[in-house]
Amino acid sequence: MSSWVSNASLKKMKKYKMLYLMLIPGVFYLLINNYVPMFGVTIAFKDVNFAKGIMNSEWVGFKNFEYLFKTEDAYIITRNTILYNLVFIALNLAVAVALAVLLNELKNRFLPRFYQSILLLPYLMSSVIIGYLVYSLLSMETGLINNTILPLLGHDGIMWYNDPKYWPYILTLVKVWSTAGYLSVVYFAAVVGIDQEYYEASTLDGASKLQQIFKITIPLIMPVIIIMTLLQIGRIFYSDFGLFYQVPLDSGVLMPTTNVIDTYVYRALLKNGDIGMSSAAGVYQSIVGFIIILISNYVVKKINPDNSLF
Repeated sequence: MSSWVSNASLKKMKKYKMLYLMLIPGVFYLLINNYVPMFGVTIAFKDVNFAKGIMNSEWVGFKNFEYLFKTEDAYIITRNTILYNLVFIALNLAVAVALAVLLNELKNRFLPRFYQSILLLPYLMSSVIIGYLVYSLLSMETGLINNTILPLLGHDGIMWYNDPKYWPYILTLVKVWSTAGYLSVVYFAAVVGIDQEYYEASTLDGASKLQQIFKITIPLIMPVIIIMTLLQIGRIFYSDFGLFYQVPLDSGVLMPTTNVIDTYVYRALLKNGDIGMSSAAGVYQSIVGFIIILISNYVVKKINPDNSLF
């Protein structure tokens, strides 16, 4: 039996040898890019001394993790990271699905491509550029809102960069603007793949467009929605560093509402040069994200096994 299996495997390898050869560069890149750097996890448990090197540096156990979570800002940065990401996931999902449905309603075959390009543009922009675009709107001296829009409405200018209360809304709008377009293209690809016979049959039965969306479109693209949402949930302890650092222009006044785990670690690294603590934060984020994915997938699997990620 074992010899038959080995012979069958050899025949299969010979048959698909060119495909296996084409697979080698991708596997090599995956190993180099994703698995070799995992050696750096050891830094999280060491007091790194560059003179001694990583291997010979002193082991300190979980002291780097203690430093991260015993600080006075631990609650604030954790709260901000989780709450922002929960809002981002919910709003991006709603806006992206709505945009995908609207794109699907365009009858001209060239218009969807044009709008997809427009929607993708913010996602491809550097966070530095986005930061300056936001500054061009909010600047007290030259900003469009303070110098044009608010005077038309009879309001005085607002010092946006000195008042933290506005920034949860500003950051949320910027995030949705920059990300929802990319997600809408993914969902649009799923919507295009739906068999048109479902819509034709529902039209004969007298279904409205709204009923078609909620009874046909959304249920049929639900597996894609769940996969994309689970992937985002897995990074719920990660934040968009560019969004939280570049857009508020690293303003210290705004930190109560703009400081998250990533920006806190970056500032601590610049101030103290402690790469052990920054590595500990990365390990913590990865482990928690992995556990959250497992829990979320387990819940989805219990509700509908066909829609689970694995």
